[in-house]
Amino acid sequence: MRLPKSQSIWKTAAISGNKYLPNRMSSDFVDLHCHSTASDGTLSPTAVVRLAMERNLSALALTDHDTIAGVAEAAAEAGRVGIDFVPGIEISAEYPHPGTMHLLGYGVDPQNPTLASLTDKLLAGRDDRNPRIIAKLQALNISITMPEVEAEAGGKVIGRPHIAAILVRKGYVTSIKHAFDKYLAPGGLAYYDKERLSPKKAIGMILECGGLPVLAHPVQLRYQNDGELERVVKDLLDMGLAGIEVIHSDHNAHLVEQYVALAERFGLIKTGGSDFHGANKQIDLGNAAGRRIPRKFFDDLMTALRSRKSASPMTNNQ
Repeated sequence: MRLPKSQSIWKTAAISGNKYLPNRMSSDFVDLHCHSTASDGTLSPTAVVRLAMERNLSALALTDHDTIAGVAEAAAEAGRVGIDFVPGIEISAEYPHPGTMHLLGYGVDPQNPTLASLTDKLLAGRDDRNPRIIAKLQALNISITMPEVEAEAGGKVIGRPHIAAILVRKGYVTSIKHAFDKYLAPGGLAYYDKERLSPKKAIGMILECGGLPVLAHPVQLRYQNDGELERVVKDLLDMGLAGIEVIHSDHNAHLVEQYVALAERFGLIKTGGSDFHGANKQIDLGNAAGRRIPRKFFDDLMTALRSRKSASPMTNNQ
C-alpha cells in the first residue's frame, strides 16, 4: 500500500501535518518496533495505533517484516488520534547461524521506487520459503496445506506465525512458542531459511530509500563475546549503520547498559521497541521486558532523519 502523493513520509513523520512538530499527547514514552497484520502480527495497523493510544504512547513506528503495506493505514490512524508516527520496516540480513541479524529502516519513503523493488524481492523470498516449510511438515505426517495457511493469513503477508497458529489449533503443539521451538525456528524439524540480503545491500537500500538503518535486538546475533559484537558493529558502521536498538524485550538491564555504551562510543543513535506482535508473542506494546522507551529516542531519530534529508535532498524521491 502506498501513501497518497500529498502525504509523503516527511509529513507523516510528525502527524500534525508539518515537519517534526511536537506530539499532541502528553506522554514521555514511545514504541519504535512493532508489527501488524501487514506481516506477522495479529492486530491491524489501525488497531496497533489505537492500542498505542490506550497505552498512552506519544509516538510509534510500525516496522513490519519485509513490507510497508501497513504504513498508510497506520499513518492515517495516528493522524486521527494525535500520535506521532514514522514509517519503518524490518529486514532480515545474511548472518551465520545460529544468530540472526535484523535491520530496522526508519523514515523510509513509501513513494520511493527502490523500496517497492526491495519489498517485492523480500516478499518473493517468503513466498518461496512457505511451501517448502509446508512440505517438510507434511513429510512429518502433519496435516497442513498451503490453502489453509493462506486462509489463516487472511490475504496478508504469510509468515511462520500463521503456520504456527494452525499447528496449535490442530493440537500438534501447545503454543506458538512450542511450534517455533519444535518445527519453525532455526534448527527446527521443518525450518527452511529464506533468501536474505547481505547487510551491505540491506543498509544501502534503506539509505537509498531515504531512511536510517538501525541494528535491531543485537542479542539475537548470538555473538560469542563482546569483542565479536564490537567487530560486527564496526563493520556495519562502515556500511552506513546509523543506530542500535538498545531497549528490546529480549534485553536485560546489563545488555541495555552495554548497548547504550556501544551506541554512544560509536556515535550511533539509540532506539528501542517492544517488538510487539499481538497474540503471537507475550509482549505488550510500549513495554520491553518491564522497560519503557523514552520519548527522547523518537525525537533524536527525527532529528537524525531531518539532518539526513537536509544533507541529501535528492535521496527521498520527492
